[in-house]
Amino acid sequence: MSEIKVPELAESITEGTISEWLVKKGDKVEKGEAVVELETDKVNVEVNTDYAGVITEIVAEEGDDVEVGEVIAKLDENGEASGSDSDEGKKEESPEPEKSEPTEEKSQEPEKEDKQEKQDKEDKQDDSSDSNQDVIASPAARKRARELGIDLSDVQPRDPLGRIRPEDVDSAAKGGSDQKESKPAKKEEPKQSEKTEFDKPVERIKMSRRRQTIANHLVGVQQEAAMLTTFNEVDMSAIMELRNKRKEDFKEKHGVKLGFMSFFTKAVIGALKDFPLLNAEIQGKEIVKKKFYDIGIAVSTDEGLVVPVVRDADKLDFAGVEKEIGDLGKKAINKELALNDLQGGTFTITNGGTFGSMLSTPILNSPQVGILGMHNIQKRPVVMPDDSIEVRPMMYLAVSYDHRIVDGKEAVQFLVRIKELLEDPYDLLLEG
Repeated sequence: MSEIKVPELAESITEGTISEWLVKKGDKVEKGEAVVELETDKVNVEVNTDYAGVITEIVAEEGDDVEVGEVIAKLDENGEASGSDSDEGKKEESPEPEKSEPTEEKSQEPEKEDKQEKQDKEDKQDDSSDSNQDVIASPAARKRARELGIDLSDVQPRDPLGRIRPEDVDSAAKGGSDQKESKPAKKEEPKQSEKTEFDKPVERIKMSRRRQTIANHLVGVQQEAAMLTTFNEVDMSAIMELRNKRKEDFKEKHGVKLGFMSFFTKAVIGALKDFPLLNAEIQGKEIVKKKFYDIGIAVSTDEGLVVPVVRDADKLDFAGVEKEIGDLGKKAINKELALNDLQGGTFTITNGGTFGSMLSTPILNSPQVGILGMHNIQKRPVVMPDDSIEVRPMMYLAVSYDHRIVDGKEAVQFLVRIKELLEDPYDLLLEG
């Protein structure tokens, strides 16, 4: 008997959720065949079996949280698929017993008792799963709770993000009856709000693991960082004029369109070189200034926001940046991003303008300390240096920053530098 375990995924990922089983009990599989899809905090990963044989048991069901190294299924390398001829033959060979009616009644009584016991166990399992379904807890904590007979909804997490750990379960067990007696009043309120019945139609949808991670991550950033946002506006006339002049030649030469993102990426890199603290992060009591420029580009997908990273963007020309962003965007939409595509990143750019946003305050992508928000381009009357008024294509820009290491003056100057580079894009072309 062989075991199928959750493989090592990445250094920063230690667990996932069973998204979908690609096989079922009794199926025959070949070595290297994908058997299950895991949903992690960042991407979905298919797990392949290292053995050939028949699936004899599925240990973890869809929706279960599992840790790296945990057994999720068992496989018999010498087994045969269910429904085989040999099984049918065995059934045919077994003689049908001819017994008197009293004997049949006696044999049926234990069967009824066994069915009743099974039904009682299933009912108990259903009750416990219902109460624990909405609780965020690690697989180890769930296992510990089952061993101790603790209801996870009675456990008070110490994690600020609300995730229950094994030590929380142990504390609840030691607290005993005192802890249970002190909690009912507090526990009733959230349950009532969660289970509120509505007079009008509603739809309840379980949050995906990725959506829960995004939610906890963003709340954690706001609780930990001293986040502020500064705004400015940029005249897009020069960039739009340059694109119109060069876009045909650019596409013919490089096979990719000349978009706005390459200009903004290059402008961000130029400003980061002048203001390196926005390309840093905090580690304990140290500030780590990064001497490389891995720029994250936020991409919205049906399953949530992902931020693939353009590596060494400062070493790429405009065509290289456009190709990388295009490839990463396609991967994100087709759910083909690898973990390496999402890890790291020194600064992030997000473009709400694609959805029509005029102004927003982007949230930091921790542990980064800066993020640039782009917005919709709209024609507005602008007072020129000679006091004349012209209609120009204008865009609002927003930079959110961590005030713990970035002062307001530096953040404002950083955004002004981006504005200057965008309004005179020929400097970017010369540098890029």
